[in-house]
Amino acid sequence: MMKAFCVASLLLIGAAAAFPAFASSAKNEAEGPPLAHMVFFTLKDHSKEAVDAFVKDCEKYLTKHEGTVSFSIGKRAEDVEEPPSVKDFDVALHVVFADRKYRDKYLASPRHDDFVAAIKARMEKARVFDSYLVKP
Repeated sequence: MMKAFCVASLLLIGAAAAFPAFASSAKNEAEGPPLAHMVFFTLKDHSKEAVDAFVKDCEKYLTKHEGTVSFSIGKRAEDVEEPPSVKDFDVALHVVFADRKYRDKYLASPRHDDFVAAIKARMEKARVFDSYLVKP
């Protein structure tokens, strides 16, 4: 029994050591710096129900795209008051891609096209801010 345990342990250690060599991730395959894609949406209807429905559509169509390093969606923090704060949006989308090619694939994907079709009539405007991220 002890011999089987030792053999199994060695196999697990060997597999763990070898796995990174075979692992493939967007970050490892990135050809450039990470690209942050931030979109600030202003809706025609600013009600809680409209904003909640919009957030659900973002989650439905915009999550889990290839090359996504980070995804978050948020509602404007109405209780935060400071002079330089911008308050003319309802929903903020924050997506970081491993590099620009993944952002380009995302924008050309059928799911992104379906998102645009689903929200177009409800949206007053969208402002897009893309930036390359640098290491601190």
